Amino acid sequence: MTEAEFERLSVATLARFAEMLERKLGDAAEVDFQDGILTVVLEQGGTYVINRHTPNRQIWLSSPRSGAAHYGFDAGCKAWIDTRSGRALSLVLGEELGPIASEPLVFD
Repeated sequence: MTEAEFERLSVATLARFAEMLERKLGDAAEVDFQDGILTVVLEQGGTYVINRHTPNRQIWLSSPRSGAAHYGFDAGCKAWIDTRSGRALSLVLGEELGPIASEPLVFD
């Protein structure tokens, strides 16, 4: 994947995640997406930071629940996949943030 392709895809993914989280988390969290960094501050405590890491062509997640993880894009399944566990970023966010959302979080 070229740097330009990565930038386009990662920004589109993070913007889509930000829009959905803003809508579905409502007053349970403050969602902010600026300069390629998506921050979700939970009202109940804890902060998620999701950002692009261009040199590695990855999206990085810092979660108060599951810790840090790095996700590379898998073109076959069209998802950002954890380089260690093999789990999709959308699945992890859905599991961790879904319980406080107004409705199920389905990113894909």
